[in-house]
Amino acid sequence: MGLGRTVFTATLALSLAACGGGGGNSSGSIAGSGGSAGGGGTAGNCSLGSRQDWALAQLDEWYLFPDLLDKTVNQASHSSVQSYIDALVAPARAEQRDRFFTYLTSIAEENALISSGSSAGFGIRLSYNQATNQVFVVEAFENAPAFAEGIDRGSEIVAIDGQSVGSLMASGGPQAVINALGPSDPGVTRRLIVRQPDSSEITASVTKAEFSLDPISDRYGAKILDNGGTKVGYVNLRTFIIEDANRQLREAFRVFRDQGVTQVILDFRYNGGGLVSVADVLGDLLAANRTGEIFSKTIFRASKSASDETRRFAAEPQAIAATRIAVIGTGGTASASELVANAFIPYLGDDLALIGTDTYGKPVGQIARDRSACDDRLRLVAFRTVNANDGGDYYGGLADVMPRTCQASDDITKPLGDPTEASIATALDFLAGRSCTAIAAAPGTTAAARATPERRELIMPDAPSPAQLEIPGLQ
Repeated sequence: MGLGRTVFTATLALSLAACGGGGGNSSGSIAGSGGSAGGGGTAGNCSLGSRQDWALAQLDEWYLFPDLLDKTVNQASHSSVQSYIDALVAPARAEQRDRFFTYLTSIAEENALISSGSSAGFGIRLSYNQATNQVFVVEAFENAPAFAEGIDRGSEIVAIDGQSVGSLMASGGPQAVINALGPSDPGVTRRLIVRQPDSSEITASVTKAEFSLDPISDRYGAKILDNGGTKVGYVNLRTFIIEDANRQLREAFRVFRDQGVTQVILDFRYNGGGLVSVADVLGDLLAANRTGEIFSKTIFRASKSASDETRRFAAEPQAIAATRIAVIGTGGTASASELVANAFIPYLGDDLALIGTDTYGKPVGQIARDRSACDDRLRLVAFRTVNANDGGDYYGGLADVMPRTCQASDDITKPLGDPTEASIATALDFLAGRSCTAIAAAPGTTAAARATPERRELIMPDAPSPAQLEIPGLQ
């Protein structure tokens, strides 16, 4: 998919704090938002060898695919813990079961992201077109530096400190652009030439700063759209990783409930996943009529089956009883986003559709194992999730399992939340019962780019921060 180590943490369940599936307060020996220490090495010994030993011990105990661990890998041939982990899980990656979903990150940085949503940078999501060597802004965070300078969705980054983006892309691809933009540290300044959607150009000196990653935009994140006299609830959820998303979702659905909304558009087009606890709340808010029925099942490896869990829809005071749902997705849609869509397949059937292009394909989730003395958090694939009909395993994306699909482009010349934007317009057509062209899925591949004439992919650094791992394209 071109997202590098996109680690879409998406399913965290149980008391095992995990991502992309279940995060939240944990009471067990494994933390999801946090994590608990595991065996392997002396707690105070943070040598490379000790950290590698510890990582191997966690994988050996918890990895979902124990038969796909290559324990013949020579530690001494790896100069970092991550490269060693990559080698250990290479057989699973070759079978498309673990596409960079198992990784090492910082406990402190990830906890700060989950609790406060704080990050540093320009506050934009970038995508690139490899064929044309162009880089575009697909989304801008309202309280961040770039937006204050007039840089928003549809803006094209033409030059960085006098360097042509086209030349950077031609010589070094998207990583060369990332390098030119500099580290994600407050105070880093870059002079950008930006071409706006109306073809005008501006020059802006933008300084990176700390900003809050708002899960639901105040501009377009939650709206009621008029679809030929029918009220449609539109929610654009940027990420599941920030705990405040629960409060914002409840506020949005309170308005939907009060307005009698039963048809919903879930815009997950850039949503790489996050906490399963947030996915649980969103599911509950859509299913006022399904309290007590199965939302999802979390399944661990056979030796850890005692941790398996069935999660049922819970009562939410702000919930609606959704009768039709359109899920907007792209190749950047993964994990918790896919979990929510998959959960409603048994209940809505043809009244549920994927709009846009195929999704990333991550039906598995990570738990967190922590070694606090070294600030090491190992996010490792430990479970899979299925719906009430035991449906899951959509490793190639949701298009193969969704009852309906409708092909649509991501029109970055139109604002998110705009009913005339291509994907939203197609979603409204589906909800109104109008016909559409199905997403064409090729066997064994992700169809994220296949359905869109202009192929764009979200930028991901070679060494992403926790925020960049969870929010693809963030700079």
